[in-house]
Amino acid sequence: MGNRPLLIVDAANVVGATPDGWWRDRRGATTRLRDALTPLSARGLDETGGVPVDVVLVVEGKARAVTSTAEVVVVAARHAADDTIVDLVREQAPSRRCWVVTADRELRSRIQAEGGEALRPRTLLEALRRLAS
Repeated sequence: MGNRPLLIVDAANVVGATPDGWWRDRRGATTRLRDALTPLSARGLDETGGVPVDVVLVVEGKARAVTSTAEVVVVAARHAADDTIVDLVREQAPSRRCWVVTADRELRSRIQAEGGEALRPRTLLEALRRLAS
């Protein structure tokens, strides 16, 4: 990973924020999320200052088969996705700014304790809708 700010996305949490039938095809829903995240690599989010960011999508369960692209690194959690996300923030936050997209209150507290910042899924999903239109 580079020196740009880091945006870590809790895939299951963000996919689950939209009741669009994702439960019938978790892998497909996660692949769509990964693809929608692509422009953020070059543009960032308003909340990240609009600067390019490295994007990491943390997946688990049936979505583990989703692969990385040039713009979005997919990390398959070995155990709990929350622990993988905290580990990423712990490793990266000392040297660069890290945002984590999740609605999980406990995870938000854990990443903030490690120096990361939390964004809500709604913030990300609204930004992705604006980029798509």
